Amino acid sequence: MKVHSFIHINRPDRATGVKERLVKFRGTPACFSKKPHPAGKKTLRGWGNGGVLPAPSAPDRETNLFSHTAMAYAVIKTGGKQYRVQEGTRFDVEKLDAAVDSEIKFDALIVGEGESVKVGTPVVEGASVTVKVLSQFRGPKGIAFKFKRRKGFHKTKGFRRSLTKLEVTSIAG
Repeated sequence: MKVHSFIHINRPDRATGVKERLVKFRGTPACFSKKPHPAGKKTLRGWGNGGVLPAPSAPDRETNLFSHTAMAYAVIKTGGKQYRVQEGTRFDVEKLDAAVDSEIKFDALIVGEGESVKVGTPVVEGASVTVKVLSQFRGPKGIAFKFKRRKGFHKTKGFRRSLTKLEVTSIAG
């Protein structure tokens, strides 16, 4: 028994100029219908359009959480992670030693507004992000479970991360 495979061919239609995708089965001739296509093309059994599929349409523009044209944004680094923020963004980071309602300044790695983007090496000169500390809290419980089969070894260890909730007040640069 032969293994069936597909061949995808993109070609423009001569009449309309629209690209179509022709999908053919390669393998046993039983995959093709008995009667020939009027235009002389091979057709697939059970496919009403003769095996010719329209080309995939361009994907719709994905909706992004952040608008690239509306507001300035920046990328900051804290706690070994990088965060993309805009003015008014609230986000949680690893615990920072700062009092509630105090302000902290971070250096910006990238600053962008509309089509213009400044990338730092490693930080953008003169660019900073000012954030306000909203609260200090502990995250949800996580469980580390260790297990060795056939040895009767089970160890459970729970933990909760200490986090700081921040709000971006301004982006300069």
